[in-house]
Amino acid sequence: MALRVNGKVVTPTGVVRQGCVEIDDDRITAVAEYPTARDGHWIVPGFVDMHTHGGGGHTFTTGDVDSARAAAAFHLGHGSTTLLASLVSSPFELMRDATAAFRPLVEEGVLAGVHFEGPYLSSARCGAQNPEFLRDPSTDELAALIELGGGVVRMVTLAPERDGALEAIKLLTAHRVVAAIGHTDATYDQTRAAVAAGASVGTHLFNGMRPVHHREPGPVVALLAAPNVVCELVADGVHLHDGMLTFATSTAGPERTALITDAMAAAGMPDGGYELGGQAVTVAAGVARLAAGGAIAGSTLTMDVALRNAVHAGIPMTDACRMVATTPARAIGLGDRVGALQVGLRADLVVLDDDLNLVRVMRGGSWVE
Repeated sequence: MALRVNGKVVTPTGVVRQGCVEIDDDRITAVAEYPTARDGHWIVPGFVDMHTHGGGGHTFTTGDVDSARAAAAFHLGHGSTTLLASLVSSPFELMRDATAAFRPLVEEGVLAGVHFEGPYLSSARCGAQNPEFLRDPSTDELAALIELGGGVVRMVTLAPERDGALEAIKLLTAHRVVAAIGHTDATYDQTRAAVAAGASVGTHLFNGMRPVHHREPGPVVALLAAPNVVCELVADGVHLHDGMLTFATSTAGPERTALITDAMAAAGMPDGGYELGGQAVTVAAGVARLAAGGAIAGSTLTMDVALRNAVHAGIPMTDACRMVATTPARAIGLGDRVGALQVGLRADLVVLDDDLNLVRVMRGGSWVE
């Protein structure tokens, strides 16, 4: 049965102030002006979160299926109709077991895939990653995970300066797995070499990276300048100053910047003690930090809040919607399925009021309870 949702529709090319999205079954069949409709709520594409570790008191990082299902449901309730389950640095055995455990959730559509943030990261820039598990990239490990997952492994973050990194990037891209650069102390030239080898995402740009210097630009400048790289940004007001958020967006454009949550289990939960990758985390005033050392340990962000924060920082609504949906969908190879209010794509949308607070979520043509 066909369904019509009316309001201010944000499309890839602009806003239809009096518009409608028509849906049949689980697909968008039309996006058009609807002059008799009143100027109602914002209708925006369902959010695509390519980097999240958990939420609602649940985590992806242990490989537990029930916890993963609950974390995905929490974020779906905040508009994330597509998301990757991000793990943190861990032993190969956990990576293997999580890949096998999450494969049915990917086949069911609960998850869009798995993102391994580590363990092939820089000790000098590990942030909240557990240094006990950091190691050089292993093509044997990656090949085994790719084969076991059968398409489940969608992205791997690594530091390009580690031994074997370029070979790992080439292996990943040959199997259509996104190679991302993050938690890195790489030089500008090392980063450019990784991009030339096929890396196409910058993991939470600025955070966990060698800082910019006028005589050694480092990874940030190399990633912002690379025309085929999408740069992740955490718009929680903690990871990045609003000025850096808007600077990165204006430099690379909304087609190359993607908002992510980097959320951990404490998203949507009270302040207190939590855990991430075997390390104790303390959340105070909504900010997650390692209990030992105080490094930022993910976030308590949801994508609806990320969008609102970006708009309040000065990013235009159409650009911000690209950054929470269209750009991340394309970055992880799903742009032909989700990520925009466009005919033929899955009917995923979020309804927001004029203050950009979430009203309702639709996934695959069905309203989320």
